[in-house]
Amino acid sequence: MTTNQDVPQQPQSEHPICPVGEIDCPIVTDVVELRQSIAELSNLVRTDPLTGIANYRYFFQALEQEIERTQRSGQPTSLIMLDIDFFKKVNDQWGHEAGNQALIHLSRLLQQTVRKLDIPCRYGGEEFAVILPDTNLAACLPVAERIRQMIEVSPLNVDGQPLHMTVSLGISTFSDGQETSVEDLVKQADKYLYQAKESGRNRVCHAKLPRIDIVTTEEKQALSKLFGSGAIKKD
Repeated sequence: MTTNQDVPQQPQSEHPICPVGEIDCPIVTDVVELRQSIAELSNLVRTDPLTGIANYRYFFQALEQEIERTQRSGQPTSLIMLDIDFFKKVNDQWGHEAGNQALIHLSRLLQQTVRKLDIPCRYGGEEFAVILPDTNLAACLPVAERIRQMIEVSPLNVDGQPLHMTVSLGISTFSDGQETSVEDLVKQADKYLYQAKESGRNRVCHAKLPRIDIVTTEEKQALSKLFGSGAIKKD
């Protein structure tokens, strides 16, 4: 029986070669155009047309992939949800075109601020998300704070006038062993996002950082035996 492994595979080339050796081969031209069309359609499916970053649909696909990666590798995945403060006032006072420009401006700031492996997305309306692979809560905090500060100090120029914006941010983190779905992770980040808004806006909210003991329990017991129980103070 002939299998796929028995069939010699033609090497993939960026520029296909005509099977009969013709220089001006219509088949090759059609293949190149078809590849370009597929690439453009693929980009449209995953990209927000206004801002040019990943859209809502791709966001859920990417987050699901990162959760699966965490389950395989044990490395955590963090999620930042952020929302422009008082965005309705931007549209009311500056107009909807300025509002659109503000969304584009914020998207560019996100791309400039996050790492190359991070995935900035437009979640919907004036709400955005950033997926941070291989990142725990402690490592995610400075990224979120850097985003907040960058947006605060980078106003959009609208007809010579500065349009100042701030954002509120919420963080959630998925670690291996948790029973957490994509939807749960989004809800948790959204909960902290609304907590940031309720507590004054223009801030980052998140769960408490896990406590890290520099001295383990075993080390404390060993020290206690060596130096006496009074040498080790209780927390």
